[in-house]
Amino acid sequence: ADIDRLNAAAELLDSHVRQGHGDRVALRGAGLLWTYAQLQEQVDRIVQVIRSDWGLPTGARILLRGANHPMLAACWLAVIKAGCVAVTTMPLLRARELAVIARKAEVGGAFCQSDLLDEWQGALDGLGRPCPSLGYAIGPDMDDALQQAMARHSGSCAAADTTQDDVALIAFTSGTTGVPKGTLHFHRDLLLIADVLSHHLLEPTADDVFIGTPPLAFTFGLGGLLIFPMSAGASVYYPDKPYTPESMLDAIDRIGATISYTAPTFYRQMAPFARESGIPALRKCVSAGEGLPDATRQLWKDATGLEMIDGIGATEMFHIFISSADSEVRRGAIGKVVPGYIARVVDDNGHEVPRGTIGKLAVIGPTGCRYLDDARQANYVKGGWNFPGDAFMQDADGYFFYQARADDMIITAGYNVGGPEVEDALLKHPAVAECGVIGKPDEERGMIVKAFVVLKPGHAADDQMVKALQDHVKTTIAPFKYPREISFVANLPRTETGKLQRFKLREFA
Repeated sequence: ADIDRLNAAAELLDSHVRQGHGDRVALRGAGLLWTYAQLQEQVDRIVQVIRSDWGLPTGARILLRGANHPMLAACWLAVIKAGCVAVTTMPLLRARELAVIARKAEVGGAFCQSDLLDEWQGALDGLGRPCPSLGYAIGPDMDDALQQAMARHSGSCAAADTTQDDVALIAFTSGTTGVPKGTLHFHRDLLLIADVLSHHLLEPTADDVFIGTPPLAFTFGLGGLLIFPMSAGASVYYPDKPYTPESMLDAIDRIGATISYTAPTFYRQMAPFARESGIPALRKCVSAGEGLPDATRQLWKDATGLEMIDGIGATEMFHIFISSADSEVRRGAIGKVVPGYIARVVDDNGHEVPRGTIGKLAVIGPTGCRYLDDARQANYVKGGWNFPGDAFMQDADGYFFYQARADDMIITAGYNVGGPEVEDALLKHPAVAECGVIGKPDEERGMIVKAFVVLKPGHAADDQMVKALQDHVKTTIAPFKYPREISFVANLPRTETGKLQRFKLREFA
């Protein structure tokens, strides 16, 4: 066989059926249970919709929009199997945000959860070219346009003959600067993170059951709740509706989940329930998406006896590159570099700083940053090294300690929010003259979005105005980005050239 030919979906799905494991449970949740063989049939029908109904060529970009669900996973696998490129988007995004992504990625088709079609339709209206889109139902009867199209096909087809360096995924960052960056990942990258990271940290077997909260549109969720379990022939459980800490613990217990994925905030909130009820089957808990406070790690360990696996990654690098598990964990540290990667803490000139000194993180390894048509590539990759924009310190034993984002990213309860994007939304309200948005440290969420607002004359700076502005932001951009705190001020600190000085706002916060 030609070692260069590789289709990630064929490896993650078809290989298990070929090896006689088709009757193992692959995906379940929302009233569904699909074995690997049943999932393969669903995936093949969707591939035929892409190929024969839509007539899309290999390399076409297909947007996916939905909450974590077996159908979303099947659509993702089908896009990859068809040799097309998956552009998975956060279900909370609004039409305006989706339109930016659709234009930038030159999307040629879309699969969308039926009850989320409205915002996608809004994005389509401004696209100015044909883009076939099908909605899929997620209720118990599962019948909508996509399911009806699938029913007309046989459900057996070969994977596209792709190479390992063909693009399989365009993952969009959260857009610190308001314009999200598309990051490109190859077929080999999709499998590599399982061979390197999952193998090293989780050591999964076909008997494992994965559960978690991160959306498949986050590369953290895509790895933990699709690629890692399927590469091991294990199963994944998706919820019927978004988890509360109590309902997630209940599900872990009910289905006998062995590996969980969520943000530190969620573990913190689950801890009291876990202490009460116990979760005997759980053996690995992975935390990422924001800094893990040591207090949360200890709280969870006291409640469950389990040592949490912390990790730092980047959409640009596809997944986690610094992490440690079990006895390797050191308090306060994220961990050591994942095998295959090299990381350094450097100064502004790229020279390594002495151990115990704070500097910028630089990483090199089997995955790396490739932006889609973006001049910011030159800031992220220098001399082959990737610069994620985080401040770190490394100790004498090689453990890495996270300090802060080197820029203005706000990470709140596991979600990344760019200050400029929230400012942009606030400025669209008729009462707002000027505003500045920062992350304010918060015990429970790590950070909250805090806005400083200068009102136009004639508007009252009262609680009613606070609520009006919060509601306005929630309807303009994804609701989780709204400012939880708003302070009204007479003016904002600016440089002589008129640039907002966010560091001064942080001092006021």
